[in-house]
Amino acid sequence: MFDLTGKTAIITGSSKGIGKSIAMQMALQGAKVVVSSRKAEMCEKTAKEINNACSKTDGEAIVIPCNISDKTALKLLVDETNSQFGKIDILVCNAATNPYFGSIQDIPEEAFDKVMNNNIKSNHLLCQMVIPEMIDRKDGSIIFISSVGGIRASTVIGAYNVSKAADIMLAKNLAAEFGKFNVRSNVIAPGLFKTDFAKALWENPEILKQATATCPMRRIGEPDEIGGAAVFLASKAASFVNGHTLVIDGGSTV
Repeated sequence: MFDLTGKTAIITGSSKGIGKSIAMQMALQGAKVVVSSRKAEMCEKTAKEINNACSKTDGEAIVIPCNISDKTALKLLVDETNSQFGKIDILVCNAATNPYFGSIQDIPEEAFDKVMNNNIKSNHLLCQMVIPEMIDRKDGSIIFISSVGGIRASTVIGAYNVSKAADIMLAKNLAAEFGKFNVRSNVIAPGLFKTDFAKALWENPEILKQATATCPMRRIGEPDEIGGAAVFLASKAASFVNGHTLVIDGGSTV
C-alpha cells in the first residue's frame, strides 16, 4: 500500500530538514525523487546520500536546483523533471521562508510580500504547471507542508501563519476542483521541529520551554518524523484522502 515504485516526485526545499526526510523516505519506497533547493552543492550531497541508501531499491534521486521566488526557475524545475523522468506523479511543496520575527504590525512590506510570494504564490504556480498532466493521467498527489501556525495564531510569526493558513485552503480548493480526476491535494502541518528553519524558536531556551510544556510528549519533533506521513499521503494507502490537513505536533494543539 505504501509502495511508490514507478512514481516520480518533486520535493521543493529538500536538501535538508523536513524536505530531505520526505525525499529520502519516498525514494526508499521506490520513487524517483527530485532534490531541489537554491544551493546546488547541498542538493548534490543529499542526492548522493539518498542514492547510497537506495542501492537495493528502485528509488533514485537527481538534483534540479530552484529558487522558488523565480517563476522561470519553477518552470525549469517542472520541465527538467519531465525531461529526465518522463512525468510528475507527486508534488511536495515544502520550501518556504520567514524573514521576519516580531509583531505583524511592524513587518516591512517587502518582507510581507516575500512571505506571500514564496509560501503561497510559488505553490500555486507549481500546481498550475503540474496538474494538467496529472489530470491527463487521472492520477496525482499534491502535498503542501504547512504548519500548526496555519490553524492557530502567533504574536511573533503572524505573516508566516497567514501564509500557512492559505496553504491549507489552497489544498482544499484543489481537492474540490480536481478530485474528480483522481488528483488528490493534502496538507501536513508540523508543530515545532528541530530544523534550521525554526532555529529562532527552538534555540531560544524560554520559547522552547514554553513549547514543550504544552506538548503532551514534552519534546519537539525531529525532521525524520515527517517523511513517513508524506509517503502515506502520496501512496495508495491514502487513495481516498483528499483535502485533509494532517497535524503532526506531538499533540500540542489538543
